[in-house]
Amino acid sequence: MNFVSVWASWRVLAFLGTVLCGLVALASLAKADPSIRKSTVYFSVSGRTASELDNALMRNGPKVGGMARHPGAAQIKFSGDIKYSETKGRCSVAAARVNLNLRLILPNWKNRAGAPLGLAVLWDSLAGDIHRHEERHAEIATQHARQMEQALKSLPPQKTCEEMQALVTRTTDEQIALHDEDQQRFDRVEMANFEARIMRLIKERQAQMQASAAK
Repeated sequence: MNFVSVWASWRVLAFLGTVLCGLVALASLAKADPSIRKSTVYFSVSGRTASELDNALMRNGPKVGGMARHPGAAQIKFSGDIKYSETKGRCSVAAARVNLNLRLILPNWKNRAGAPLGLAVLWDSLAGDIHRHEERHAEIATQHARQMEQALKSLPPQKTCEEMQALVTRTTDEQIALHDEDQQRFDRVEMANFEARIMRLIKERQAQMQASAAK
């Protein structure tokens, strides 16, 4: 089977997924360690050709950036719990926790069972890469949640709690910016290697399925 020709109908998938980030600043006491909640939801796609699956992904995929849809997404929400302490005329962070809520949105092909070998190989390769891509976005967010919490705990005392709160806000903004930069850098690397990576995965998956069939 000519996988290159089948691949041509998937070229609109120039971007495998995206990250939706938000930050909510709170001022309540919480636990000392980051709280990470993660869930995965699936949207259905149907089709019996690469073109039909392509259209289904673009029609049913999660909306990102207004009306644009994507074949997968990682929704990321940070929130912070902070308690301040004022002693001897100085205000410091007494306790800090960063909360991270992760929600992966991935495709599920309803017609996968009984699909032609070539189309199944193509889908399994793409779906697996979409899953890996979004999982990596989640890993990056988790790493930055820990870094953000440590940065908040390490802030030096200030003269007033108003100054301390302002420093917390600046630090949080800086940490969020670093997180966004890392996510965007990851996407740029993924885009640069997209076609070569998918073609390699297709060949590997095809070989696995052929080896299994030969047993």
